[in-house]
Amino acid sequence: MAFDIEMIKKVYANVAKRVDKAREVVGKPLTLSEKILYSHLWDGNPTKAFVRGKDYVDFAPDRIACQDATAQMALLQFMQAGKPKVAVPTTVHCDHLIQAKQGAAQDLKRANDVSSEVFDFLASVSNKYGIGFWKPGAGIIHQVVLENYAFPGGMMIGTDSHTVNAGGLGMVAIGVGGADAVDVMAGMAWELKFPKLIGVKLTGKLSGWTSAKDVILKVAGILTVKGGTGCILEYFGPGAKNLSCTGKGTICNMGAEIGATTSTFGYDNSMERYLRATDRADVADAANQVKEYLTADPEVYENPEQYFDQLIEIDLDTLRPHLNGPFTPDLATPVGELGEKAKANGWPIKVDWGLIGSCTNSSYEDLTRAASIAKQAVDKKIKAKSDFGINPGSEQIRFTAERDGILKIFEDLDATVFTNACGPCIGQWDRSDLKGDEKNTIVHSFNRNFSKRADGNPNTHAFVGSPEMVAAIAISGRLDFDPMNDTLINENGDYVKLDEPRGIELPPLGFDVEDAGYVEPVSDGSGVQVSVSPTSERLQLLTPFEPIGNEIKGAKLLIKAFGKCTTDHISMAGPWLRFRGHLDNISNNCLIGAVNAFGKKTNFVKNQLTGEYGGVPDVQRAYKAEGIKTIVVGDHNYGEGSSREHAAMEPRHLGVAAVIVKSFARIHETNLKKQGMLGLTFANENDYDLILEDDTFNFLDLNEFAPGKQLTLEVVHSDGNKDIIKLNHTYNHSQIEWFKEGSALNLIKKENAS
Repeated sequence: MAFDIEMIKKVYANVAKRVDKAREVVGKPLTLSEKILYSHLWDGNPTKAFVRGKDYVDFAPDRIACQDATAQMALLQFMQAGKPKVAVPTTVHCDHLIQAKQGAAQDLKRANDVSSEVFDFLASVSNKYGIGFWKPGAGIIHQVVLENYAFPGGMMIGTDSHTVNAGGLGMVAIGVGGADAVDVMAGMAWELKFPKLIGVKLTGKLSGWTSAKDVILKVAGILTVKGGTGCILEYFGPGAKNLSCTGKGTICNMGAEIGATTSTFGYDNSMERYLRATDRADVADAANQVKEYLTADPEVYENPEQYFDQLIEIDLDTLRPHLNGPFTPDLATPVGELGEKAKANGWPIKVDWGLIGSCTNSSYEDLTRAASIAKQAVDKKIKAKSDFGINPGSEQIRFTAERDGILKIFEDLDATVFTNACGPCIGQWDRSDLKGDEKNTIVHSFNRNFSKRADGNPNTHAFVGSPEMVAAIAISGRLDFDPMNDTLINENGDYVKLDEPRGIELPPLGFDVEDAGYVEPVSDGSGVQVSVSPTSERLQLLTPFEPIGNEIKGAKLLIKAFGKCTTDHISMAGPWLRFRGHLDNISNNCLIGAVNAFGKKTNFVKNQLTGEYGGVPDVQRAYKAEGIKTIVVGDHNYGEGSSREHAAMEPRHLGVAAVIVKSFARIHETNLKKQGMLGLTFANENDYDLILEDDTFNFLDLNEFAPGKQLTLEVVHSDGNKDIIKLNHTYNHSQIEWFKEGSALNLIKKENAS
């Protein structure tokens, strides 16, 4: 039986009435996305039609999911909210703090030793506040959610950008910062600008080497890393119905890489099969009773151009396998064309590692498709030229795959099976085959391939592909290998060709597991003690932020970031994950990966107080010690990538008052607002060029901060000349109150106390 089945039945009990009312109010047929949004309004039944991309709307999500790296800060914030228990079903999943090195058993043991303080904290907080806890080794959050919690027509938020994975089971699932999650945990509404809608019509059927991963790799190439910002992608058409549920999840998962609010599919037979296979027949039965409300109205898919803001069509019959990269997930290249492109760009052809897994591609079907290629290599006496690493998605998948002999196939190819955790995908990888900054190439089935992400090496060229394509490329050891046309030489000197991959959607003998890793919280947690040592290096109780105020004069430039500046650049993961629960310690990585426009170096900025250059956190701490506010300037899509609110909390903690950029990634802009900062955009993008290294800044009309009203910034140059520039913002009345109170959490505490 499913978790929280009564909650799910309640959602389904209300869906018909609310959707019918929404259709009446909007005055036209509804997409699936609109049905889910309108049926989850905070105020209940719809009373007005919302303008896409303009209206801020209060929603009531059904549940929350948190991973261990982001959960620390989210729960530290929730502890300040004054609530005895979370208001909606919530889970914590320990998947980020396990480093891949030797193999599952050794790596898990080491993680439990090294991070015991954090795991114990998360377990006790979860127990106290009624939160379901998934132990280290239980699996990757998004695979575990898909197997246990996701349900068609539901709305979920999660403190990880790849929460969107649950769209594979027909949810509207959205990645948020911890402060957003705290709002909902505390029983408050969750606010979101009503998204625009991009329809993706899929026709035909996947075959051969082409997989569901190639759908989103193609879409990423079309829309780029910012093309989905502010939008929900809704996939439909006969091609969508031909995809497995976990394949749908893969597509939705990587929608985070195009900036999409989320992605989703309408309820269909593949979802029903998956629900029943994962012991949730009760959810499938309930969904079948309201199935017409769990997909778009027929008119929408018949004439999609009338109902979506943008329409993309992809023929799965002609779609080719892709490898995207390096350094950005939207640089899409069909396999077979990559060799020529790599040579032209000086990318290393030799492939050192093939990595299979991550929240994007770690399902049973994914492992079987990759294993079908690995088995051919073993049977045809082909020795893999690259190292192999495998991360199963959950203990249930690992146990089942081991039972069915799938893991042994990889082991016969000398692959290392890592823990059921994120591992190399998020930089938790102790890679022993390279030292320093050697130029090299890896291929993986992950979602992101930013510089330094997997192993900390800026010269690691990472390419994203399907698990089966990663297996083939890794076996060949060459980036220019095309398994559809090329041959390999085996140990006998014979030329052999790999056959097309074969996958199994769901295990014929069913899923099985001895210990899934779940810990149920006690019904009354009032007696549970949560302690944080004042001398801990990993955990630190939070002190509320003081309001920045409406007088920002004499502010200094901390850094003018040049080019791509993701959350990985602002707050790196990897070894820094250990400080995710200690705001002051992790602030020592603040913006150290951002490229300074002046000098084009990282972690090297001018201290205007001394005239000397130093690391970004060091210079910022010097300004803070003198009570001087600072600003950060950035380029387009600033804050792309992860949901990590540390990228907002660190500069806020250190004294940055405003971040001014050409454009923001959605989650990061919201995170800045939640922490009581100014997140602003240049009204004229070219004004970015006016900002000089020794500038001082005065906000001239911050006392008139209001929705829709531009702010005026005076830029005072070192030679005494001045420029006046206009800044745009998207703050509404509620968000301006967050700024005035110092943070959204401060406002929650104030309202709870009244």
